[in-house]
Amino acid sequence: MRVPHAVGSVLAFILGLLFVTPIGPANALATSPPPPSSMAAIGDSMTQAADVCCWYGDHPSNSWSTGGASWDGVRSHYERLRALNPNMAGHNYNDAVSGARMSAAPAQAQKAMSQGAKYVTVLMGANDLCTSSPDTMTSVDAFRGYYRQTLSTLIAGLPARGRIFVSSIPDVYQLWDIYHTDSTAQFVWQTASICQSLLDSSRTEAQRQLVRDRNIAFNSVLATECAQYARCRFDENAVFNFQFSRSDVSTLDYFHPNLNGQAQLAQITWAKSWWN
Repeated sequence: MRVPHAVGSVLAFILGLLFVTPIGPANALATSPPPPSSMAAIGDSMTQAADVCCWYGDHPSNSWSTGGASWDGVRSHYERLRALNPNMAGHNYNDAVSGARMSAAPAQAQKAMSQGAKYVTVLMGANDLCTSSPDTMTSVDAFRGYYRQTLSTLIAGLPARGRIFVSSIPDVYQLWDIYHTDSTAQFVWQTASICQSLLDSSRTEAQRQLVRDRNIAFNSVLATECAQYARCRFDENAVFNFQFSRSDVSTLDYFHPNLNGQAQLAQITWAKSWWN
């Protein structure tokens, strides 16, 4: 039986709706891109693997992002990508700076682009929370402004197949939760002036919750701004939601991840990366 022309047109339209995948930021890059041949990391002491093991200072070879040490048990993004693309070997740039706040991220992004990075990880914001007091934390608006500049620089500089991965900021309050009864940890925090906005023993619970609320607000900014770009992927608060324990924290400073913590960070973020 011959289908009338008008009916045939309607059927063709309906079939087109059923089989054509809509294109938009949420699904335009749904498939995994080819593994890159170079990468860079933007961030602070957490990405520099500060105080991770053995002696004080930065240990970038043990970083969750760009680390390449074979002995440490940390399967970094770099090591995983190098296994997928051997051309990645030697093209891992750790541009993170210990103590950096989000205000430093735009310059780090420019450096990453000058290095020809085709994949960039971002983990930044803990130092915007961990200041001398709750009153000196970075404002949400300022944090957003610097982060927008960072993403704009990366999007403009990355090649068409380049990708960005953004980690949420860990729940810093958990450090207080697991160590506030430990006299050694409290002594180290106080003596080294570590995250006094939250970890100072004189802070009230209301002040600590204020810091945690800012932590949550910053993560919301990270998610919202990243979602504006199809080539940017946020970890859906996987790092923030991770319930770390004492076994994940360095006993050099009772603040940074130790080797086990870096390994956990690498695993959690990789599970949310472009290649899973």
